[in-house]
Amino acid sequence: MQRSKRRLMTLVLALPILVLVCGWLYMLGMEHLEGDPRTFLESLGWSAETLTTTGYGADSSWNHPAMVVLSIVVQFAGVFMVFLLIPIYLIPFLEERFDTRMPRAVSDLEDHVMILGYSATVETLLDRLHQAGVGTVVVEPDETRARWLFDKGRTIVHRPLRESALEAANLEQARVLIANSTDEENAGMILAARDMGFEREILCLVEEPFHRRPLMLAGATAVYTPRHMLGAALAAQASRRISPRVSGIEQLEEGLAVRELRIQEGSPLANQTLASAGVGARFGATIIGLWRAGDFEPRPSASSQLPAGGILIAVGSEESLDRLAEIAAPLPEEGPFIVCGYGEVGQKVAELLRDAGEVVRVIDLQDLEGVDRVGDVLDFRILEEVGVQEAQAVVVALDSDSATLFATVILRDLAPAVPIIARVNREDSVHRIHRAGAASARSLSQVSAQVLARRLLGEDSVSLNPQLKVMRVESSGLAGKHPAELAIRQKTGCSVVAVSREGNILSEFGEEFRFQPADAVFVCGNVADVDGFRRNLES
Repeated sequence: MQRSKRRLMTLVLALPILVLVCGWLYMLGMEHLEGDPRTFLESLGWSAETLTTTGYGADSSWNHPAMVVLSIVVQFAGVFMVFLLIPIYLIPFLEERFDTRMPRAVSDLEDHVMILGYSATVETLLDRLHQAGVGTVVVEPDETRARWLFDKGRTIVHRPLRESALEAANLEQARVLIANSTDEENAGMILAARDMGFEREILCLVEEPFHRRPLMLAGATAVYTPRHMLGAALAAQASRRISPRVSGIEQLEEGLAVRELRIQEGSPLANQTLASAGVGARFGATIIGLWRAGDFEPRPSASSQLPAGGILIAVGSEESLDRLAEIAAPLPEEGPFIVCGYGEVGQKVAELLRDAGEVVRVIDLQDLEGVDRVGDVLDFRILEEVGVQEAQAVVVALDSDSATLFATVILRDLAPAVPIIARVNREDSVHRIHRAGAASARSLSQVSAQVLARRLLGEDSVSLNPQLKVMRVESSGLAGKHPAELAIRQKTGCSVVAVSREGNILSEFGEEFRFQPADAVFVCGNVADVDGFRRNLES
């Protein structure tokens, strides 16, 4: 029984008892103390009038002190009842009656993905699975988060993370279980799932890397450390010495990658149109997206302006992207790398950069081993002390997106020419970080979704945001034809951006070009268009 209902039932039982007791005491007092007897019904009337504070009529004068005290006590009790009755009993009861109840179980899901615990880490994954038509259910014990997910239209089960929650979320029909709670709770739930006879994949997202082996022993099929993967991506984006450039997260296959490049002031590309810049012909890369003043333009047209400060999203070979980077956003060849924040992500960034032989200076509020300057990264004096103006790049690895945004604004004002590479928690914060001046922003949600979606959906793709996705498809249904002949853009909204053929990356498709059966074709478009293109090709 719900708490508010129990309270209301207690009230319903207690009120008549209180009225009867007060009436009985009044009847006895009037007979033995005042010498003016009242019937039991008259005494009940006095009790009800006094407790509800509606008044007495003629029966309102007593001589004995005990009767006066009784009347005063009952009057105050009635006043307190009026003030306590509504907020403690009635309001919670009415709220629960009119508030939509969150599901405690689901029974109509099959072949679904079950996620134990919600966080920003799985936010993008939920979107990707929904777009792919895969059912999901989130088991969330926290009422606030569960309510938020329910209001967003997610399928949820609001229960504590216990074995009963697995049964309530129909584990036996699930295609995969994703454990995304604390490492301790993950271990318990994995063991419970295996004890229930669940033999399919269990994927686990861990906080501490040294917990990977214990969780594998508990029964996990695979264990991932999203924060370490994000740290690797940030470090690879910052330094040329770390290969691959984007740590496999945005590398579609060997030799083909996606990269973000900020157009610096004074770059030959600044303020040109995409056609006049001739990116494809000059560098062998394809521009698939453009950030302009915080607004994103997917698949820009030939007439699109390339503003100074804008961010290009380009697809191509590592060599072609390096050539484009030299023109668009040449990195300083000397100077330290500044890491702002020394949490799990910041530590991984600093470790990888130092292992690659780079000079690293770390700023953090705590005096930890590996921290070079203790202080607030939002203090411009500390940033000046560590030499941010002479840095090759600054990696902002703070836990809070709002702190990352503010730090990016300060850094952009203090060192306008230094690339800023930012760690972001939520994908919807990426555009704000770009607007603030970051050359590149990687979200924890995006990194984990990239890895998990690739495993769950079996596709080689990069989903940069809901408006842009690059995916590899086989060319068996396209063999012998030219991209223009197929009118792929007009029919599906997608564009062919590259073809991998015998180890070579092709991004220019002349009149003589024809798809071959063994080609790996990479198409770009919004998530829905790309998924639709793949389904049509497979059918």
